[in-house]
Amino acid sequence: MKFAIALFAPAHAPSSRRALRFAEAVLAGGHEIVRLFFYQDGVHSASANVVSAQDELDLPEEWRAFVAAEKLDAVVCIAAALRRGVLNQEEAQRYNKPAANLDAPWELSGLGQLHEAGQLADRLICFGGY
Repeated sequence: MKFAIALFAPAHAPSSRRALRFAEAVLAGGHEIVRLFFYQDGVHSASANVVSAQDELDLPEEWRAFVAAEKLDAVVCIAAALRRGVLNQEEAQRYNKPAANLDAPWELSGLGQLHEAGQLADRLICFGGY
């Protein structure tokens, strides 16, 4: 079965952890993830500047390692990211900001990528919606 997964929850919310564990289980079960889409506050999971407390899971790092290891298509909504200060190098330069905090394996793209993922997948699973 093909899954698309959308994450709306902030980096350290229980929904983010559940989404990651679900994604791991999907692949462990022999299924496919056609796309991960980070939207609304979910874009914080892709920021390189999130710091976890020493006694907590570093979910942004776990997401980064998972996406890189599995070579997944991981898209961060550009509009949501810009509003929340999550910028790749190109956007940081475009808006004359002093630093970028989004790099590989993440890609900035539009909401159309979520729509496309829903069309490509058998199931679109959302975590942390409002």
